[in-house]
Amino acid sequence: MPLAAPHQLVLDFGQPPSFVREDFVSAPCNADALALIERWPHWPDRAVALVGPEGSGKSHLAAIWAVRAGAKRVLAEALQGADLGALLAAGALVVEDLDPASIDQTVLFHLLNLVREQGAWLLLTGREAPASGFTLPDLVSRLRALPVARLAPADDALLHAMAFKLFADRGIDADAGLVRYLVTRIERTAAALTRTVAALDCAALALRRPVTRALAAQLLPQAGMAQATMSQAQDREVQASEAQVPQPPPPRVRAGG
Repeated sequence: MPLAAPHQLVLDFGQPPSFVREDFVSAPCNADALALIERWPHWPDRAVALVGPEGSGKSHLAAIWAVRAGAKRVLAEALQGADLGALLAAGALVVEDLDPASIDQTVLFHLLNLVREQGAWLLLTGREAPASGFTLPDLVSRLRALPVARLAPADDALLHAMAFKLFADRGIDADAGLVRYLVTRIERTAAALTRTVAALDCAALALRRPVTRALAAQLLPQAGMAQATMSQAQDREVQASEAQVPQPPPPRVRAGG
């Protein structure tokens, strides 16, 4: 008789995501973007952009570069009302999630001018081409001139490698059978994989069971609901890591199988 779904998911986020270079999973779909990050400070321009779908690795690459360049990291929406000079005081800045709906165009144009004037470095990240959706002519012209590295959607090899990393970030020693089962049955995007691993982990905690292929087979039909439940919680997790707030101590390792 199948177990009933837990009445309430246990929101245990485990260890925060690891954004160090050693944990970045390289593949042909992200090779150009990784090469750009590793080529710094020999960039073709003082400002460059990383573009790719949700969960493709933009934030991980931005974090790698921020450590190397001593850069501050901010969300694009945080530029409104910010002291741009202070943000560039370290000589390098990452602006993530560039979106015309979340930023004043004149503020972004002023930032690009300051980067040139001060000889600073700027890395922009977003899902669309940098100029997409902007209307201020001078800003559009400047954004279109930026060197852009694109991250393509994840392929099979990358999804498998990412699944092992996502489970490891949560203290779970997943086996190949579990990973193969998940990757062949969910939406084939890095974002969907991230939400599925989170939902499966939380359901396993609530049921007091290890994370296994059998548990995934039982719960995956409900994954749409579980992923929706987890999406807002995951956003808080990412925001916390980007804000560098104190994190809870890492949990004990739980075996998969």
